Amino acid sequence: MPIATLRAGLQRLFQTYDPDRLDNRSTGLIQAFTRHVAPQLRGYFKARVTGLERIPTGKGMYVGNHNGGALMPDAYLFGSSLFDERGIDDLPFVLAHDIVVRSPLQRLFVPLGALRACPDNARRVCQEGKKLIVYPGGDAEAMRPFRDRNRIVFGERRGYIRLALREDVPIIPVVAHGAHNTAIIVDDGKWIVRKLGLDRTLRLKAWPITISFPWGLTLGPPPAYVPYPATITIEVLDAIRFERRGEHAAADREYVDQCHQQVVHTMQRALDRLAGTASGSRLTDVAARVRSSWLPRRVFRRQPENVRNVSGRSAAS
Repeated sequence: MPIATLRAGLQRLFQTYDPDRLDNRSTGLIQAFTRHVAPQLRGYFKARVTGLERIPTGKGMYVGNHNGGALMPDAYLFGSSLFDERGIDDLPFVLAHDIVVRSPLQRLFVPLGALRACPDNARRVCQEGKKLIVYPGGDAEAMRPFRDRNRIVFGERRGYIRLALREDVPIIPVVAHGAHNTAIIVDDGKWIVRKLGLDRTLRLKAWPITISFPWGLTLGPPPAYVPYPATITIEVLDAIRFERRGEHAAADREYVDQCHQQVVHTMQRALDRLAGTASGSRLTDVAARVRSSWLPRRVFRRQPENVRNVSGRSAAS
């Protein structure tokens, strides 16, 4: 290996990044990931990504449901397929938690397009005519219990709607099914977060109790684990453009909530459809064995009929 190449590789390995800059993204690293890593992920998860032809050109905001805990396999599958089909212009910047962009993890994620999650960075991406992806459910949705794996759980967050209205950008829903089957989250541990004050010190919403391979039952996000080989399907839906836009629309709380409900309903209907048409995931046998063990039945049971999701229908199990 030439000395210059080795030196460049070592510099990149130990380089630190300003997580607020838009020029950190490395096309070379993205190409390498797409060429060498993504095909292995697609094969392992039998992944299918559809609807990329629905993506409009120019600025836009992908809105996704957050799955799979800290691993987020669907995010990599979507990004690599998008880069293959549409190129760097439609590949979004990712608004990421401080734990990601201000830790050693930044050396991997920032060159792939991660930015510190804050309103200013989101606005700058839109104003420069680029795309970003947001996961309004955050860690609360990413760490939701296994029994809620087919529910959109965005909670009370409406900032993404206000941003879309202010900056006049279309929302492009991206719905993933199966990615939350890559580990079994017994409980989201929100009570642990409150007891330990992690919501104040680390801005966390969940501290899950998880069953993963090879660690078994763990308290808190498990260390790097081997995801269960669930079948993952991702669908890009038609872009949503709201009738009213601008600062006045963004300041209208009732209108913002209506727009939020429209997005959630649209995504939940798609997730219901994907869950209903999914044929026997390879996780089925794993879940069946665990279900027959000592775990409480509530981890796996369906939602009661009187518990409805935001679309007005019972969530598929």
